[in-house]
Amino acid sequence: MISTRLSETIWRGLLSGGALCLAFSLPSAAQVQSSKTESHGAATRQVKVERGEIVYINGNSVIVKMEDGKLEHFDNVPDSLTFMVDGKSVSIRDAKVGMKLEKQTVTTTTPKVVTTVENVTGKVWHVTPPNTVVLTLENGENQQFKIPQGQKFMIDGRETDAWGLKKGMKVSAQRVTEVPETVVAQEIKRTGTAPPPPPAPSPDVPVLVVVTQPVPVQTAAAEPEPAPTKLPKTASDLPLVALLGTLFCGLSLMAMTIRVIFSRIAR
Repeated sequence: MISTRLSETIWRGLLSGGALCLAFSLPSAAQVQSSKTESHGAATRQVKVERGEIVYINGNSVIVKMEDGKLEHFDNVPDSLTFMVDGKSVSIRDAKVGMKLEKQTVTTTTPKVVTTVENVTGKVWHVTPPNTVVLTLENGENQQFKIPQGQKFMIDGRETDAWGLKKGMKVSAQRVTEVPETVVAQEIKRTGTAPPPPPAPSPDVPVLVVVTQPVPVQTAAAEPEPAPTKLPKTASDLPLVALLGTLFCGLSLMAMTIRVIFSRIAR
């Protein structure tokens, strides 16, 4: 918000014999003297901390597991981005999987008020009520000014408006403008912790020692003997003779039976 305070200056002149208080809008021009001052309020400080662990890295692409368990993918990480690890500056090229990172952002907010004071002095040369007045400045230059709406003036102890201004009155006016501003500054600190080395084996666990021994030269194995083409004779001819005897006996019995049948038919 811009607030404008219009201060009163008392003029005592020989011509008018009275006192005049005038406040109006000042343009930026010669003979308008300006000064600025700054006042600062109490600063507020906010700290934001982000922590994570590198779980994957490939060139300038890295995946970090954040403290809340969420995976964040950072692509094209610049080489100029560094972390302080064990007192050394480490870039993305030197980062390792398992390295823990921390980013601390400190934001400082400071309120500030810029006060501008503008002063002008001159004689009334022409008045166009209710909002315009032309002054003759100290260097002889005529300059037009706008009078704020509803502005009142005190002349000879009486309140009046722009209609009460007369040619030849000497006028001094001042405008004070206060502009509040906010100054924000950020400071970022990046630190890290190198991944722990692999654990050493426990003294109770035996250590496997590999001993290299010469491999014996193997000689060519003897070629296996060819399998016999005929099976060895392992049984006698007696079963075959018995089978043939049984066959002949059966044929003889069949012939006798046929003969008996035919003789009975013939009778």
